[in-house]
Amino acid sequence: MGNPVPAVRAQRGRTVNVQLLTLLGILAVFCVVYAFATPSFLYWDNISDLIRQGAFVIITGAGVTLLMISGNIDLSVGSIVALSSCVFAFAGKAGIPTPVAAILGALTGMGIGGINALTVVKLRVTPFIATLGTMYAVRGFTYIITDARTVRNGLPADISFLDTAHAGPFPLAFFILLAIVLLFYSLETKSLLGKYSFAIGGNRTAAILSGINADAIVARLYIIVGLLAGLSGVMIGSRLAVGEPNVGIGFEFDVIIAVILGGTALAGGEGSILGMVIGAFIVEVIGNGLNKLNVLSFWQSIIKGVLLVLAVLLNQSLVRARKRTRLTS
Repeated sequence: MGNPVPAVRAQRGRTVNVQLLTLLGILAVFCVVYAFATPSFLYWDNISDLIRQGAFVIITGAGVTLLMISGNIDLSVGSIVALSSCVFAFAGKAGIPTPVAAILGALTGMGIGGINALTVVKLRVTPFIATLGTMYAVRGFTYIITDARTVRNGLPADISFLDTAHAGPFPLAFFILLAIVLLFYSLETKSLLGKYSFAIGGNRTAAILSGINADAIVARLYIIVGLLAGLSGVMIGSRLAVGEPNVGIGFEFDVIIAVILGGTALAGGEGSILGMVIGAFIVEVIGNGLNKLNVLSFWQSIIKGVLLVLAVLLNQSLVRARKRTRLTS
């Protein structure tokens, strides 16, 4: 008998390609519909705005994808975004150079990621409960340090540099997004971190028995997610040119929708960084088009909820199709 592994890998690659092509088709359909419904949708200013808005979800989603592939989840990223944006603003207000303030904001997120890692890995709290607790605690702490008010007075003039800087027609956010996607695609496909994440999510017990330090991998992933959420918070703070304690409410669900829509299984063991990127842009394009059509935010929430359910159904159908193909191979 021949070695079945190459055949399985080839089948997995074909299934991932089908997923990506399906997602690209969905994205194209929405773009065409909105282009006819509202011509301003294709204006460069609007496309640039889509890139900026999508960057926040994609940057955080890159880390969350690997985390969910490993069979874990993080519900605290929205609160991390809020705290990091406010730390960024406070640091700038204190006279700290803006680039250093941005680093402090991102490191704040990394610190919260470390707390999540400690809670999940060392205290053995279920990831859903651990990060739900962090979500509420961090949001409450953000309200306390800001007195639930927007941090806007005394901020440096260059606080918006991450949003206003351009290289040619492209905003700086595009290059940050591109760098993060390329890095995490490489981590997913070529690094031990990516391979071990798939192994842990596929069968944690088997991964441990094969010598993988699952706790160390999961801890690193939580810290990475915190760092990326902190970076997104800094970028949002720069875009708003304030520290806003209410920012990021619901952000975690936008990220999770993008990750699941991109083909990452809730149970772990399956996922795609590229799929997440397309999923994020599908979410942003839908929201952007609905805003241009003056659809109320309440209806947009309903649409996002339906989209999440459809994403799970699509993912489950593709996973079942792959299993059936493996059984018949």
